[in-house]
Amino acid sequence: MAKKETTKPDFEKSLQELEALVQKMESGELSLEESLQEFERGVQLTRQCQAALSVAEQRVKLLAADGSQTDFKEDKTQ
Repeated sequence: MAKKETTKPDFEKSLQELEALVQKMESGELSLEESLQEFERGVQLTRQCQAALSVAEQRVKLLAADGSQTDFKEDKTQ
């Protein structure tokens, strides 16, 4: 039986690929079909990055949990 791969793509690698993809699309050298394929890949990468950020945010909340609410917004009262 084949072993199922369970490793998730690296956030930085996905972000790097997404940035390269955007540059490629902005160059205007792709056909319509190629642009659509790249756009679809970009959506996948964006979702992967958003999921990774969501997991990281949950980890930060758990680590910062001390019984008080943590607000990471900049304090503009100073």
